Amino acid sequence: MSKHTIVVCDHIHEDGLNILKSAEDINYVFAADIDKTTLLDVIKDADVAITRSSTDVDEKFLDAAVNLKAIIRAGVGYDNVDMAGCSKRGIIAMNVPTANTIAAVELTMTHMLSCMRKFPYAHNQLKNERVWKREDWYGNELYGKKLGVIGFGNIGHRVALRAKSFEMDVITYDPYIPSTKATDLGIKYTTNFEDILACDIITIHTPKNQETINMIGEAEIAKMKDGVILINCARGGLYNEEALYNNLKSGKIAMAGIDVFIKEPAINNPLLDLPNITVTAHLGANTKESQKEIAIQAAENAIESARGIAYPNALNLPIDESKIPSFVKPYIELTQKMAFLAAQLDKSSIRSISVCAQGDIAEYLDSLVTFATVGALSVSAGDEVNYVNASFLAEEKGITFETCEMKHTAGYSNKVSVKITTEKRVNSISGTVFDENVQRIVNLDGFDFDIEPKGKMIMMRNNDVPGVIGTVGKLLGDRGINISDFRLARGKNNDALAIILIDESIKSDILKEISNIEAAIAVSYAEI
Repeated sequence: MSKHTIVVCDHIHEDGLNILKSAEDINYVFAADIDKTTLLDVIKDADVAITRSSTDVDEKFLDAAVNLKAIIRAGVGYDNVDMAGCSKRGIIAMNVPTANTIAAVELTMTHMLSCMRKFPYAHNQLKNERVWKREDWYGNELYGKKLGVIGFGNIGHRVALRAKSFEMDVITYDPYIPSTKATDLGIKYTTNFEDILACDIITIHTPKNQETINMIGEAEIAKMKDGVILINCARGGLYNEEALYNNLKSGKIAMAGIDVFIKEPAINNPLLDLPNITVTAHLGANTKESQKEIAIQAAENAIESARGIAYPNALNLPIDESKIPSFVKPYIELTQKMAFLAAQLDKSSIRSISVCAQGDIAEYLDSLVTFATVGALSVSAGDEVNYVNASFLAEEKGITFETCEMKHTAGYSNKVSVKITTEKRVNSISGTVFDENVQRIVNLDGFDFDIEPKGKMIMMRNNDVPGVIGTVGKLLGDRGINISDFRLARGKNNDALAIILIDESIKSDILKEISNIEAAIAVSYAEI
């Protein structure tokens, strides 16, 4: 079995390293302790690289990485990654944007409470000045205050929920989400930005782009209440720093809690001279738990991209993920996984790829087809296929495409179905996403399931007669193969389909033995 090489260029949590070490088809290279010049020699063999802020993915790096297919930036920011250079070379660049979610949420609440009660200043007076003056520290309560949340994604909506537990009056502005995402949680939703400007406290949780840079400036602050409190633990520059400074100094803004700055390190920023601001040195991700989660996600994403299964949170794809609603992203990943699975069920030549969708996700059908194509072609083309060349490879192979919008089905607000037609058969898989990113396959070739698209799977269609489960279990057990899950769906024609998840890869001779079971109709094997 050929192995994919993943090079870890910078230090990540040990749990992430252990995932890489335990993957049988991965050649893991730890290069975090070597100098960056020597790294250029090591990186030439890498299929995938994992980096952090210590390694610049610049022209020298990319020129040396002649076999590189993907790069994982283990964290949110990717300022040290030459995105244009990656795209030019067909390298998919990814980051890990959600692993620090809880850390950023809790830091936001910390700044909010600190601004209301001025805890850092009270702490300093007692601990460093040795002064006991309780009368200096009459603060305000969060209870009953109106909080405006700009951006209702992974972090924004969690801040809103925590604010609700303080019995605050919470309203959000986010033009890229359906209003029900907020209202279903008991949060008010507005399309009028001035409703946010009228709040007692405002916190921002948006990506940094042309639409959001200087989103709060002099004009917006002028419309705010006197004594407003502003919080920014998202990106430097979302609040205009000059306007922020001027209005903190004048007292229009009573307090600000700031974790991010336009230029960092911000040791000479004039905001630090003001007496009515709480500041931290970009600590949004600085918890032990988030660093562990970043490493785990980076390792898992690196393995998936090395195998050509999926490229989670890719930054240089045909679709700009920063400009689409957050609910779309897991469907993109799910669609690619379903196509990858469907293509493994019958490895003969693909004739057509069909993607159908219901609900709001249907607006993104054209993009979903691209991801389905990458997933389907990865089975035969391996790492030669990517988002840049997928359509060209498909055209060369004579593959046709079809999209359709399905009528709404009870039970699913959004659902995607992928159908792969080959020379021999048609394989269809449907899936949906629950909550924020709980991906599930809900139908396979007409049989209803509820199963995560992940792992090593034996799929067996059989006559629905007694003893099949026991026979399969004994056969696998006798050969030392552990079953981690066994899902069974019954058909309408006295048949059944089993999806058997196992802990290790299976050899073709064992599949043949299962196929020889008297009740077996068809047996296949796939890995996601």
